[in-house]
Amino acid sequence: MSTQTTRILVFSHRPEVRETIITAVGRRPAPDLPRVEYVEAGGVADVLYEMDNGNIDLAILDGEAQPTGGMGLSRQLKNEITDCPPIVVAVRRKDDRWLATWSQADAVVVHPLDPLAAAETVAEVLRSTGVPAVRG
Repeated sequence: MSTQTTRILVFSHRPEVRETIITAVGRRPAPDLPRVEYVEAGGVADVLYEMDNGNIDLAILDGEAQPTGGMGLSRQLKNEITDCPPIVVAVRRKDDRWLATWSQADAVVVHPLDPLAAAETVAEVLRSTGVPAVRG
């Protein structure tokens, strides 16, 4: 039995947004993936610290975070961190998806988060980046 977990960083300046994202994605986004351990970040300094440590498998960034939004932060991380973990940006409007492309995010989820769509999006990104599958 595997004891491996996937570490997902969730960034928003608002605790209720972090909680919404964590609840939507869940503790195991798909049966073939390891359980998730969440690392919450309320500020940019927390995100940079965790990402620089290299122990994050995926980051979910709130595109509406203040004063620094998740889209700008995603672009910064993708340009500054070698082998940057995949990033999912949560946006408020479907029309903001193009900004996520500019931000170099690997995927986008739209508020209000649909738990099935959020979990599947995270699962697809994790699979495409080689997070080991759970067998048996």
